[in-house]
Amino acid sequence: MTESKVPGHIAYELDARAENNPDFEVLTFENGDFPAEVLTYRDIVISGRKFARMLQKAGIGKGDAFALVMRNHPEFLYAMYGASILGAVMVPIDPRVKGDRLRYVLKDSRSKGIILTSEFLDNVMDALAGLPEIPVLGVAYKPGMNVEVLNAFPVLNEMYEGPEVPPPDACNDDPALPLEVIYTSGTTGDPKGVLVKGSRMAQFAQLALFVWQYTPQDKLYTGLSLTHGNAQAVTLVPSLMLNIPAVISRKFTKSRVWDICRTHGCTAFSLLGGMMMGIYSEPPKPDDADNPVRLVLSAGTPLPIWEAFEKRFNVMIHEWYGAVEGGFAHKPPGVGPIGSFGKPLEGLMEMRVVREGEDDTPCPPGETGEIIFRMPGQKIEVDYLGKKKASEEKTRGGWLRTGDMGHTDEAGWFFFDYRKGGGLRRSGDFIQPHYVEAGIAVHPEVSDVCVYGIPAASGAPGESDLVAAVVPMDGHKIDPASIFALCRQSLEGNAVPSYLQVVDVIPKSASEKNLDRLLRDEFSREAENVFAVADFK
Repeated sequence: MTESKVPGHIAYELDARAENNPDFEVLTFENGDFPAEVLTYRDIVISGRKFARMLQKAGIGKGDAFALVMRNHPEFLYAMYGASILGAVMVPIDPRVKGDRLRYVLKDSRSKGIILTSEFLDNVMDALAGLPEIPVLGVAYKPGMNVEVLNAFPVLNEMYEGPEVPPPDACNDDPALPLEVIYTSGTTGDPKGVLVKGSRMAQFAQLALFVWQYTPQDKLYTGLSLTHGNAQAVTLVPSLMLNIPAVISRKFTKSRVWDICRTHGCTAFSLLGGMMMGIYSEPPKPDDADNPVRLVLSAGTPLPIWEAFEKRFNVMIHEWYGAVEGGFAHKPPGVGPIGSFGKPLEGLMEMRVVREGEDDTPCPPGETGEIIFRMPGQKIEVDYLGKKKASEEKTRGGWLRTGDMGHTDEAGWFFFDYRKGGGLRRSGDFIQPHYVEAGIAVHPEVSDVCVYGIPAASGAPGESDLVAAVVPMDGHKIDPASIFALCRQSLEGNAVPSYLQVVDVIPKSASEKNLDRLLRDEFSREAENVFAVADFK
């Protein structure tokens, strides 16, 4: 049996699997109404080497960055193979990013070229208008994309034609080199690029084996964007490294999750809190519990719907906590209290809740403080691209500063409370948006909901008025009076929103977090789509 030339090196690992099990159908890219794209290990290596040759011809080599703007497609994987074998650095960018924000990421990452699918051509060309030094290296056309590829750019579809090509002459043999720059969500400001080493891929496989406890009988699923670390760590890399088939949707669609899993026989999938609330808000169906899924890997399960979600869909939730910068904790199904995200890996990580500004004084059980991590005997490092000061502050004192506020219970289980600076205080009480969202999500007219705060009309310092942005179900019209009535019935008085903001869609980050800052920018008390609770007594 062929062994990987360099263990943990993603391209060499794929080469070995293409030798040992060439026809194994390891990945299925699910495309909704369009035909799925099924990849074997042989397919990945053949196209990955062609991708690497294309990058070389464009002058992309060791240490050079190139950007990707696309949904979940095979090209993402070919780009990862190419970056790994060349020692180049791929910069996956959430395709929903556009304008000044896209221009910022391209400049900040020092990308020497960009690869995209044709549906985002207009957005990319707009961003590149002021960046003549960044060429378009290739454009892929996929079924359903009505934008034609311009002759001015190389067409990636043509790259797959012709004979196989050998590996590059000068291959990168060091898996510790940077493989990606993954940008943080940027929910509160400009995102920061985190350098991710290629050697981290092997850690994802170990996590899947010993923590998620995937088996050869499993089939994985994700609808999360591959531009987000979650989809790579929980689904893509474990599938490739452990010979476990996986299904990856072009994009997440909450109404189709269970049908996709039934069609493909998926047994485990990954969710984030905002996605879970959206799935739960779908109208109940008689066959909700009739699905092959045994395990949901979730980060941020809303406490108000946790047990109801498990019961309704007949699944077990394996809760976990982590970030692209590092740190990890988890709570296996049936272990520990509902609502906790778990404990760190014993002997490998240490986690504390500390008081801010008090030299890391530990908080007693029940007291909220900042969650921090470290790895005993190892130096904790975070490398924000081009931001040395921010990198050093993130790991001040040898601890990873998460920026998340939480608490522990008497037994040492950890709980997330809110993002630093993100707690909503109203009349002296802290309001958790998840509780309010859960109360509204069950309304039959509501398809999605995001609760956020705006400065209180009273002018009280630090106080917020609550806004619930709601998306109507298809074919329905929001009745504000009935939603406010439901809130008064199911929520505490301080948690009843001051305003409803009816919108067509809740903007999301690549990690499916609600981008409430965009909703906040569009909010106006006088707008026609905004309704005040005071008018519905």
